[in-house]
Amino acid sequence: MGSTGKVLLVAGLAGVLGATLGLWLNGPGPLLRTELGQRVLQGAMDSTAPSPPEDLAVAKRGAPVPVLELPSLDGAPVRLPSAYPGRPVLINLWASWCGPCIQEMPELDRYASAQGGNGVQVVGIALDDADAVRAFLRRVPVRYPILLDQAGPRDAGVQMGNLKGVLPYTVLVSPQGRLLKQKIGPFEHGEIEAWVRSAQ
Repeated sequence: MGSTGKVLLVAGLAGVLGATLGLWLNGPGPLLRTELGQRVLQGAMDSTAPSPPEDLAVAKRGAPVPVLELPSLDGAPVRLPSAYPGRPVLINLWASWCGPCIQEMPELDRYASAQGGNGVQVVGIALDDADAVRAFLRRVPVRYPILLDQAGPRDAGVQMGNLKGVLPYTVLVSPQGRLLKQKIGPFEHGEIEAWVRSAQ
């Protein structure tokens, strides 16, 4: 490819990324709530994200997710997704300083509590300081498990396909441990059920 072709390719990618981020920053519209919109956004963000470390396993749609072992708030190690055998697992990455994360937590808690012992298991992974997470959860309690990780090039979000590190970020993992869906941005009220149903 000649230099003109490369310039046009880069300009085209920049245009797609700019349009996508413009939609996102001006409030996620109906397009970003669709599977197609999410895939376009994911692709645009991946194209501008730093490369993950070469030895780090990164999840791809349809493929098995890497095993994550992270501490719970009480320090006990939890292995995902095998801690919840036979169940789909919705993994939500968030932080106590992330406004959209905070807005969606009551919706995630509502959904989690409706699942009972056999439905989709919701798990939050806070890319944050443990003390900040505990203080936040005293103000905004949730009934689903919260695990801890530190943001960085090897964090759980990167391993789940969020190379850009945007929060909130959610994935749905099948009972067999395969990545089914990815969502960049917060869930609105009543949106989770349809999002999960569309993957099954």
